[in-house]
Amino acid sequence: MPLKSDLAITASKLDPGLVTEQTKKFNSNLIALQKSGPKWYEVGAAKYRPMRWNGETPFPAPKVLDRGKNITLPSRNSGREIPCRVFAPSSGQSKGVFYHIHGGGWVLQSEAFQDPMLAHYADSTGLTVVSVGYRLAPEDPYPAGNEDCFDVGQWLVDNAEKKYGGPLQFVSGDSAGAHLSVCTAFELLQTRPKFAFRGLVLNFGCYDLAGMLPAAHLFDLGLILDKDIMDHYLDAYLPGKSEKEKRDPKISPFFADLSKLKLPPALFTCGTLDPLLDDSIMFCTRWVMAGGEGVLKLYPGAPHGFNFFPLEGTEQTQIVLDDIATFVKDHSP
Repeated sequence: MPLKSDLAITASKLDPGLVTEQTKKFNSNLIALQKSGPKWYEVGAAKYRPMRWNGETPFPAPKVLDRGKNITLPSRNSGREIPCRVFAPSSGQSKGVFYHIHGGGWVLQSEAFQDPMLAHYADSTGLTVVSVGYRLAPEDPYPAGNEDCFDVGQWLVDNAEKKYGGPLQFVSGDSAGAHLSVCTAFELLQTRPKFAFRGLVLNFGCYDLAGMLPAAHLFDLGLILDKDIMDHYLDAYLPGKSEKEKRDPKISPFFADLSKLKLPPALFTCGTLDPLLDDSIMFCTRWVMAGGEGVLKLYPGAPHGFNFFPLEGTEQTQIVLDDIATFVKDHSP
């Protein structure tokens, strides 16, 4: 009998032969689209943001749903409120809160960019979704955005039960938002020691901001995200930080001593054509090594950001949304 490894991964999910023709076509279209317009740093973040919102980049304008509600929540800074977008379950009954932190490289997008996905989360989980509009770099570099995420998280810990029918249960983020979700979870573990998440939903996050893991260096498809774009994001978010400073676990949670934390269950999702693939695989592995429950789900051929693309793009979008709903259901009271 061959020697059995103590580390198991479903390597078949990484087989290029599993990528469907639908997903291949979708990815090819994305690559062509991306080539037809400027990168954000070529025009500047302040100019690119309204271009993206108005559909003036190669990608369509975000779809805004009337059922979304805009609110503000208090910040640590006197006289400043933090914008948030809220989706209640269509059933009219909320069991608690699903806290969402958007992506965009700490530079782009907002709480208003992913309404269909947030509405789906609310309806599939029975939880009220609160998405935070944290401050963005380069105007407000680290730690400004982190602090906004922390402040909203602390407010939800203290107030969700009376405002939304149940406690804060999950935090979820996409890309930079997954990074901020981990940072927020670790902050709340320290500042609210009696509080415990039921789970984290971490979609294609970046957890090593110091040197980045090998997949980020080797990825050369020009599909949504690459190292060049990431380098510009990091320069905006962490200006003047040395590589050693970037290894601070408050910046790069990959370097945190997870064995000293009471880790909540965590779902790590990532497409196999994502430069941040190693981040999900390796951080989930470290999570499990530290005694936490880590669930890794890989999606053949899916690109970065695939969970909020239209369902008709790649079949992997519906699959990941179903997996997230299952994870939430499995870890709900």
